[in-house]
Amino acid sequence: MKDYNTIKKYRGTTCLNCNHPLDISDNYCANCGQNNSIKKLSFKDYVNEYFAGVFSYDSRVNLTLFTLLFRPGKITKDYVNGKRMRYANPFRFYLSVSIIFFIIFGFSNNYEGITESDPDTVKNELTDKELEDLQQDLNELPGNVKVNLDTLIALQNIRDTVTTKSYKTKYITQNKVDSLSFFEATSKRLELYNAFQEETKITSSTIALDSLHHNKTNYNEWLYKKTIDYNFMTENPKIFLNYILGKMPLIIFFFLPVVALFNWLLYWRRNFNYMEHLVFIFHVQSVFFVLLGLSLLLKEIFNIDFFTPLATLLFLFYLYKAMRNFYEQSRFKTIVKFLIINTIFLILAVIATLITLFASFAIY
Repeated sequence: MKDYNTIKKYRGTTCLNCNHPLDISDNYCANCGQNNSIKKLSFKDYVNEYFAGVFSYDSRVNLTLFTLLFRPGKITKDYVNGKRMRYANPFRFYLSVSIIFFIIFGFSNNYEGITESDPDTVKNELTDKELEDLQQDLNELPGNVKVNLDTLIALQNIRDTVTTKSYKTKYITQNKVDSLSFFEATSKRLELYNAFQEETKITSSTIALDSLHHNKTNYNEWLYKKTIDYNFMTENPKIFLNYILGKMPLIIFFFLPVVALFNWLLYWRRNFNYMEHLVFIFHVQSVFFVLLGLSLLLKEIFNIDFFTPLATLLFLFYLYKAMRNFYEQSRFKTIVKFLIINTIFLILAVIATLITLFASFAIY
């Protein structure tokens, strides 16, 4: 009785959110759904509200993940049919999964083989015994040829120096640039600016263009800055790759609606609107990230490359089952459309990757 009287004490007759008239017995506003309470918020209320939201979302995530993985196509069908409160929002769920996936990808990929070691570094990394064996092999070359390891390294360094310090051979005047077509002029300037920057190490575009007697236009300055970025990225590729990876969840988020458009055209006779196709695409893409993320974790644990191809095959089978269950067409039609949509996806993925690389480099 005391609890009821306490609750009744904080009930109102008007919704504080939308001013809809209420009765003292109303727990929630019938118009906007807000809790019928005039009690001032306390720290305890904030904490309770936070954890209620967290555990409510967690329970929906668990059900969403389980249904997505083990019942292909069902969750999208339920969502389209209005059974939505039990599942996590497909767009929010996708973003959460994609961010987690790219974090795992970033930690699991060490980008081996993308950097080139210079000769001095290679020499310093060899043990004395390895250096001695290498020199002995050089001494045993046929034809009485005597080669010293230090000489080879010095020649390599000289070759690199001669190669990089050649901007004068690529020099082109501003008048000559103006007489060329746009693409040819851009190509010539990039070659010149790249060689000039590598030799002089000048980072100021204004000083560089003055030295080369080129007009200090916004475009010329941008080109010179991009040559600096290019040289930096070739020396530090991991930084640029991490930069791109950080943008990938958002990039793919805007790429998937294009895929959904082709899905909509492919199933234009089915009674689904564009947004329902989009929900399907977000659901299957979420599964792809989950499977691939798990495969990367297993690869790190067991050091076996087998898991990634297995995850890809599992996803392809999953996609077929999801398409068949959601769109409810025959096996033959589903297989044909499965092949078509995957071909379109690969083409769009290549285009999106090229656009992403160019755009990322342009704004880096």
